[in-house]
Amino acid sequence: MLLGKKIILGISGSIAAYKSASLTRLLIKAGAEVQVLMTPSAQDFITPLTLSTLSKKAVFTEVSSESAWNNHVELGLWADAMVIAPATATTLAKLANGLCDNILAAAYLSARCPVFFAPAMDLDMWHHPATRSNVSRLQGYGNHLIPVGVGELASGLSGEGRMAEPEAIVAHLEQFFDQSKDLSGKKILLTAGPTYEPIDPVRFIGNRSSGKMGVALADAAARRGAIVTLILGPSKLSPAEQNVQVIRVETAQEMHDAALQAFATADAAILAAAVADYRPKTVATEKIKKKGEELQLDLIKNPDIAAELGQLKKTGQLLIGFALETNDEESNAQGKLERKNFDFIVLNSLRDAGAGFNHDTNKISILFKNNKRRDFELKSKNAVADDILQAMIDLFKYNNS
Repeated sequence: MLLGKKIILGISGSIAAYKSASLTRLLIKAGAEVQVLMTPSAQDFITPLTLSTLSKKAVFTEVSSESAWNNHVELGLWADAMVIAPATATTLAKLANGLCDNILAAAYLSARCPVFFAPAMDLDMWHHPATRSNVSRLQGYGNHLIPVGVGELASGLSGEGRMAEPEAIVAHLEQFFDQSKDLSGKKILLTAGPTYEPIDPVRFIGNRSSGKMGVALADAAARRGAIVTLILGPSKLSPAEQNVQVIRVETAQEMHDAALQAFATADAAILAAAVADYRPKTVATEKIKKKGEELQLDLIKNPDIAAELGQLKKTGQLLIGFALETNDEESNAQGKLERKNFDFIVLNSLRDAGAGFNHDTNKISILFKNNKRRDFELKSKNAVADDILQAMIDLFKYNNS
């Protein structure tokens, strides 16, 4: 699955850099084209000559060398994937905070491709809250963690912190690219973000949804080969994948109209948007001035997008909903699953730390029609997106078996 893939291999200064030679060789053997980048400290552990010999390309160790500019922007556009192995605590901190003082960091900040990082450090460094925070932030940006190994460390201690073995890194990449086309040709409709219901030209009724979960789903589905239509409410976010069709809306009615039109030809719809249930009955044409101690608004129901799509759903179509709850989570989600004719519903609770609006992470449970339930640990929203899509793919396969 790596045949013809263009891979940037970024190496930072760790004793585990010796494994980079084997990793380069394995990537080349799998048919990939490899461009190696090294931080200055990485050269203390392995020479550029070794890696250029194995990769059959000049190794870049500086942004400029011998009066030439090593075009990190061009590299970021060239690559199908970037792998940072080993990724030291220093490198993780720099990338997580956008600090750019070497060719590896410059290429990372320019990369439009998926980025994988394989940490390498001592046990206590790996478990330090600062490192955990940097790893979480990098995952929140959409990067992929290749889990550390367990065993003897350079310090003589034993435990977590070893860089994954080269064979495991290659397998991780192969699995990623293998799954990247398992939605090939499927038309997926997604809703994301909040809706804003105007009160007057200045004010609106809205909610705290950022759209992060829905955008992560759109990007993940597009990477897996789907034809994605994303109906996105007011949000500062945009999908990273350029082939996602984005329809920007503001109100629930606008989202309703766009969703009904797109659903007619969709194979599946995932309704991740936080749609306002009510809107003002009348919208003032001028800014409402402050008068008296109270302001009364008459609200009317918005169209129920999920319920209408559930009624329109045809044989073979999948409809997936979300339930963000604060109490009686499972019973409320189960009721919504049945009322809206969802195939499954994604439940998350505001009671769970790190879940819900505006976080880069989420903790979900998936409830199915047959009373089955799958619970997941707290993960980045990008990893959660893959869990949700995998559940959808499994249903496609089951329905076609």
